[in-house]
Amino acid sequence: MIQYRTLFADEICQDLFQNFIRRQVVNRCWRKEGGKWVIREDPFVDDWGAEEYQFLVRCLKNTVQTGGYVGGAFRDGALKGFVSVEAEPLGSRGNYRDLTSIHVSEDLRGHGIGKILFQKAKEWAAAQGAEKLYISSHSAVETQAFYRAMGCVEAKEYNRAHTEAEPYDCQLECDL
Repeated sequence: MIQYRTLFADEICQDLFQNFIRRQVVNRCWRKEGGKWVIREDPFVDDWGAEEYQFLVRCLKNTVQTGGYVGGAFRDGALKGFVSVEAEPLGSRGNYRDLTSIHVSEDLRGHGIGKILFQKAKEWAAAQGAEKLYISSHSAVETQAFYRAMGCVEAKEYNRAHTEAEPYDCQLECDL
């Protein structure tokens, strides 16, 4: 059985991720070319090493310490999914909250964990007064299918910091 709960800064450390498998085999990605979205072959394996986990721990701790939300999904006490939303409003009207991460361990993908984590992120953002989530998302076809199933569409207003940091990401939004 999966248990969901809010994570606190003092429990976010590298050991938290010892049973989490980030690995994602990617073959096809969405690319915006000439103003149109197309699918292109772009095979690679997305995985995290020690440096990426160290960076992730710093980011998630910062999210909590600055008033944002980090939620986790646990099976038998092991973290198997997590989501983070920043407290700082985004957009010209401040109506977005930034969903900065949502990941499910490779061994439990396809079991609905991501859907529940996404819903928890939406609920938290709405309680903060946001109208929409902003997502700078991995462009893998499978990842985009998940976001479309969650009701996400291309963002009406792109966040420059995100597009400069990850030019191949898909910029999405989701009404709350």
